[in-house]
Amino acid sequence: MLIQNKIIQSVRDKCIADEFVSACMMYGSFTKGEGDQYSDVEFYIFIEDDKMEKFSSRHWVSEVYPIHLIFYNEFGTEVVIFSNMIRGEFHFLPVSKIEIIKSFKPTGLFPDPGSMYIYDSTEQLKPLLDDLGGVGPDRMTDENVNFAFNNFVNAWLMGVNVMRRGELARSLEALTLVQRYILQLIRVKENTVERWLNSTKNLEEDISTESYKDYVSITSKLKENEIELAYKNALNIVEALNEMLGSLYKVDVDKDLISKLYSYLNE
Repeated sequence: MLIQNKIIQSVRDKCIADEFVSACMMYGSFTKGEGDQYSDVEFYIFIEDDKMEKFSSRHWVSEVYPIHLIFYNEFGTEVVIFSNMIRGEFHFLPVSKIEIIKSFKPTGLFPDPGSMYIYDSTEQLKPLLDDLGGVGPDRMTDENVNFAFNNFVNAWLMGVNVMRRGELARSLEALTLVQRYILQLIRVKENTVERWLNSTKNLEEDISTESYKDYVSITSKLKENEIELAYKNALNIVEALNEMLGSLYKVDVDKDLISKLYSYLNE
């Protein structure tokens, strides 16, 4: 039995026993049939409104399973490093905000909403989770494809400019954005857009060998010649994607703009 399953069961047991907790749901890999020994455990836990001031999330989580570290990340999520090096993410909210679950629908596909259910004393959670089911958002649209092309140009130009200034570390950071938008376009081309927001997840299995080689060609060490080659390769890949997808979707980026980017790179 995976230790994550023991932690999940411990969270469920604690929710049932704790009068402060009104409802709890899980999200992430274990709700999509993808959980393994390296996966995180992730929860939304809803607390009685009048008990929020007295509620200690740190104390609560530490009673679920021994922890080494607990802190808030830059997104306001409470992150836990358990003693066995498993990561956890916890969102503790007043139960009056339980309808935040409705906002999850546009973020992706939820193949098994029933697996997200942990505990509920309000009779509100199950209907909210059921509404997450069905077909996920349509990613293969003019808007999304145009978004990826446009943001590629922005990230690519910024990365090339800071590279020329000698800010190689910053250029390498911009390259990660270039990679993100290229992967989104590749996923559109290959119809693997379920992971649109987390485009590198399961990449080794989701995209073709040829596209994976393209992705490898736009990675780099912190060396100027490698970074420059990655930006050149990125432009080559986007040119091919533009030729293919530009005939299927309405996009702002055209051959003339790509030609200008080539000229700019060769100056």
